[in-house]
Amino acid sequence: METDCTQFELALQDGKSRRVVVKKDGAVTSSDGGLAVLSRIEQRRGWIRRLASCFEDKRKAERITFPVEVLVGQQVFGLAQGYEDLADHDVWRNDPMLALACGLEPYKEQGAGKSTLSRLQLSQRDQADRYKKIGADEQKLKKLLVDIFLESQEAEPGQIVLDFDSSDIPVYGDQEGKFFHGYYDEYCYLPLFCFCGQWPLLVQLRTADRDGASGVLEALQWIIPLIRTKWKNTRIIIRADSGFCRDAIMTWIESQEQAFFVIGLARNSRLEEQIVVELAIMAELCRLSGKPQRIFKELLWQTHDSWSRERRVVAKAEALTGKTNPRFIVTNLPQDQWAAQPLYEDLYCARGDMENRIKEHQLQLFSTRTSSHELKANQLRLWLSTFAYLFFVELRANVWKGREAGRWEPATIRLRVLKVAATVTVSTRRTVIHLPRSHPWWEWFSMAIAA
Repeated sequence: METDCTQFELALQDGKSRRVVVKKDGAVTSSDGGLAVLSRIEQRRGWIRRLASCFEDKRKAERITFPVEVLVGQQVFGLAQGYEDLADHDVWRNDPMLALACGLEPYKEQGAGKSTLSRLQLSQRDQADRYKKIGADEQKLKKLLVDIFLESQEAEPGQIVLDFDSSDIPVYGDQEGKFFHGYYDEYCYLPLFCFCGQWPLLVQLRTADRDGASGVLEALQWIIPLIRTKWKNTRIIIRADSGFCRDAIMTWIESQEQAFFVIGLARNSRLEEQIVVELAIMAELCRLSGKPQRIFKELLWQTHDSWSRERRVVAKAEALTGKTNPRFIVTNLPQDQWAAQPLYEDLYCARGDMENRIKEHQLQLFSTRTSSHELKANQLRLWLSTFAYLFFVELRANVWKGREAGRWEPATIRLRVLKVAATVTVSTRRTVIHLPRSHPWWEWFSMAIAA
């Protein structure tokens, strides 16, 4: 490799009045030494290999330069390392650490460029386009996420909570499925998410011209049976806000063994009449004490015509300074196991943590970069971001569990552990990754490698 001896002299001095000189003659160095950590996780879990098996490759074997596993692996590793656009890969494809992570020869082979990766994302199984011959099997991809979650648990848990929620992804131009949503006041997609703790089980891209709970019942009807194939006795609780309070969803959950729900219930005048006395008392106590006051009340409730049966409702009568704040949830959990106050405060309110998971997924794993014209291509981008997110979940939930780093956000992990300088040297007998001696987060890096 030729040495470039370009030299710059800066108008700076160090502590001993020496000149400061910058030379471009160092060894080829990667800024992504943390790929060694992600590669180690992939060796243990095989997530990218299994992701690649969900694609149907109709290319002629003798003309293949990049196997599907390399193509999807490069994109997943890229998202994990912070390369959010395919255009970034035209430069990053030469990185020796990327070559190692994707099973290529450093300095001899390079990764795919943006055009090749774009064709992968735009391909569909039923296309006849000569340049788009790799199609994703959506059913296999959806099932794989649930399988990975089930494998992440060492033993059958006594109880799990599945959180459902939706978000918005702005769309621009004439994208397929473009629709204006009044609540978000923009043209957008309306993706549906399901998490169990940190683990994503469902990322479904939806158009915004539908009910916010659309697709939840259908998702439950295949997710719950799939979980039951491995965990026969686990209690499953479905948790969601009032946008998912639909009779069809609740009725189906009630028909399943060991399945329960706790769902927000939109306030209305009939419900508020049931706690008018409690609200008045709390308002007076708040006025006297100057502090918020709350009390909980049990109700048996049925709507005029939208519910098929009477259900347990927990009402929160809360008074804040200058106003009241009534809230309601509906559940089929038995009262002798979950009293009203812990049901609301400890179980239902914990669903707010899922919003943090969605924010991480969208902002730090770039799942809002759904800029393709076709809806299916944008759905694939969501899946790729989700598989990149799994690597961070593995680090937090398993490798660093109970430790300081186990609470870091993906962006913090990326900055402190993954984005570290590394030099790769290749000899006949071995390949060596050289990290700087001054790496300030070596403890967490080495722990991840050795896990």
